[in-house]
Amino acid sequence: MFIAMNRFKVTKDSTQAFETIWLERESHLERVPGFVEFHMLRGPEREDHVLYASHTVWRSKGDFEAWTRSDAFRAAHARGNTRDRAPTYVGHPEFEGFEVFQHIALPKAADAA
Repeated sequence: MFIAMNRFKVTKDSTQAFETIWLERESHLERVPGFVEFHMLRGPEREDHVLYASHTVWRSKGDFEAWTRSDAFRAAHARGNTRDRAPTYVGHPEFEGFEVFQHIALPKAADAA
């Protein structure tokens, strides 16, 4: 498994625009080979920003890298007409990639309980 994360420092007055863009965008991930799941996380509020992190789980690092070269990636990251409501960031988003060496999860039957 491979986990790809991006951290976003969003100015406090731009959090609603940031969340709206993510909630309304089409990710195209459900059609990508090797995609497992995606989470957008809202983190702690700091003096000048709110921390957000995208968290995408992939079957392998190779699957993630193939996605970054795909048409689905380009479509999901097209800015389109969102420039008029683009949030203001503190710095650039920061990418972090992690290869999973241990994974512990509830058995599927326990999820339903």
